[in-house]
Amino acid sequence: MRLPWDLDDCGKVAASQEGEREVTVTDNTEGRRALLRAGLVAAAGAAALATRQAAAAEASLLPQGAGALEELAKRLAAAPRRRDFKSVPMVVDNPDQWDHEALAEVMSYRGGPKQLWDNTDIHSPWLNLMRNSLNGQVFAFRHPDALLVSATHGSAHLALYDQAMWDKYDLPKLAGGGMTRNKLIDEPKAASADPKDLENPEGIYSPEDNAIPSLQRRGVVFIACHNAIWEQAHRILKAGVNPDKLTLDQLTAELTNHLIPGVVLSPGAVATMLELQMAGFHYAYAK
Repeated sequence: MRLPWDLDDCGKVAASQEGEREVTVTDNTEGRRALLRAGLVAAAGAAALATRQAAAAEASLLPQGAGALEELAKRLAAAPRRRDFKSVPMVVDNPDQWDHEALAEVMSYRGGPKQLWDNTDIHSPWLNLMRNSLNGQVFAFRHPDALLVSATHGSAHLALYDQAMWDKYDLPKLAGGGMTRNKLIDEPKAASADPKDLENPEGIYSPEDNAIPSLQRRGVVFIACHNAIWEQAHRILKAGVNPDKLTLDQLTAELTNHLIPGVVLSPGAVATMLELQMAGFHYAYAK
């Protein structure tokens, strides 16, 4: 069958077949509009992706020579994160209920070495330990593609919510230890120091910059735990902090929707840790 399209006449598109009658469509205005809309949507998606990737590249603190880690950062920036949940159950069983595409990128990372941190206590030195580990891997052992992943659950998971959730649901009470806000997502003055100044005691590589966004810029991936979210939502309801009268599944959804940027939502940290270990990640425990 031959279909010679008449491209000179957008109002008439003729298709002819050998031995068959000619078929003429006299008005394809709606078709043209549909194609235009599809093209605009595709262009908008491409522009949004380019913007995310450009922002990630601008904020990056990846070490020189980290080709595999840089590629992973681009893939993670492009991977979708669903943050429009209306209701989330206790047990999730559908990949659409977590960031399955981003999680798959982490699991399939071909660079290395790969270290998996089991982080459960918001008041433990978990961020300091990961920073020290990263410093040693990159600068001492010369592994620029070293990937550190935080399997975050327990009270440490509270650090993965934005300040709006801390304010709305009085999360400082859950965190304890005198915390009044989520200071772990605030980049300190040290974060703006010269990244070339390796020995600055108040710089990026020092204890003055134990901040989640700074570690993310250095390539650390923070994995959120659905189970921790559900359990924390349950504790919030038991404490009577429910200004919008949400159900447990609705509150779980709201907390999920307010994870900080860059976080990868998993169906559960403990189960995901096993998957990551089978993918070649080495286990480390903070507390």
